[in-house]
Amino acid sequence: MEELKWLEVVLDTTQDKLDDLCARLTANGVTGMAIEDEADFKTFLEQNRQYWDYVDEALAQHMKGLCRVKLYVTDDADGRAQLSRWLEGIDLPYTAAPLGQSDWAWSWQKYYKPMAVGERLYIVPDWLRAEPVPAGRTPVYLNPGLTFGTGNHASTQLCLAGLERYTVPGAPVLDLGCGSGILSIAALVLGASGALAVDIDPKAADVAYENAALNGIGRERYAVRAGDVLSDATLRDEIGAERYPLVLANIVADVIIPLSAAVGAWLTEDGVFLCSGIIDSRAGEVRAALEKNGLSVIDSREQNGWVALAAKPLKRP
Repeated sequence: MEELKWLEVVLDTTQDKLDDLCARLTANGVTGMAIEDEADFKTFLEQNRQYWDYVDEALAQHMKGLCRVKLYVTDDADGRAQLSRWLEGIDLPYTAAPLGQSDWAWSWQKYYKPMAVGERLYIVPDWLRAEPVPAGRTPVYLNPGLTFGTGNHASTQLCLAGLERYTVPGAPVLDLGCGSGILSIAALVLGASGALAVDIDPKAADVAYENAALNGIGRERYAVRAGDVLSDATLRDEIGAERYPLVLANIVADVIIPLSAAVGAWLTEDGVFLCSGIIDSRAGEVRAALEKNGLSVIDSREQNGWVALAAKPLKRP
């Protein structure tokens, strides 16, 4: 089998503009990115002092206040088309360099460490599986690949924390925009009986199934479908064959708003729609759409400028 090739895309920005850049990238569909700053540069220098006696002052000055955002796409037509979508509306120069498979562990995996989320969950990159899990924590093992969510983003962490509160043991979960599968897999680890996951990107299915297997979850409990629930009537019918006590959507406001008109048909009478990926400036707009479509917001959480909302169907008289 031919080795898959990747491009490492690097955008330079400054600390004061970093949040805006990351927010725009996320809104454009980026779910995995690595961030380097001046502190990383200084750490690199300290750890490699044996290789030089001094650092060029011009280089040190160039790195002062600099932040770098790194993205990874496949080095093919699909990857370049994806990159074009990701960079839409971003007027920054960037570099794109081939990344060999041997470089992958150092250039990407080094950014991911086990991470405690909420009160119970512990997200563990699969290459660190051997490390001990803290007492009282439930591990979720993940091999995110290069383009799907890992749990580091605030919107995903908000959803993961919400899962601890709203997952119903012994009942199924619907995950819309599943990416790596992290949310539905975490729900299964927390006791959900089964999960149906959907993503518009066909590549997500392989990633999500792989991550499920890492957690001992087979296809008898976990199904992943590719498609757009907003435009694919057949897919909507398949989803609608069952009602769910918990429906998840960690996407963006522009998708959650139209989705709010459909999700009520998939919820049980007392079910919860947990949605995230909402920039704080648009939280009011999303809340209004939920309420317009017969859902009552019962919980709102915010982290680093991102908002997650939990909503239930309004009780009928």
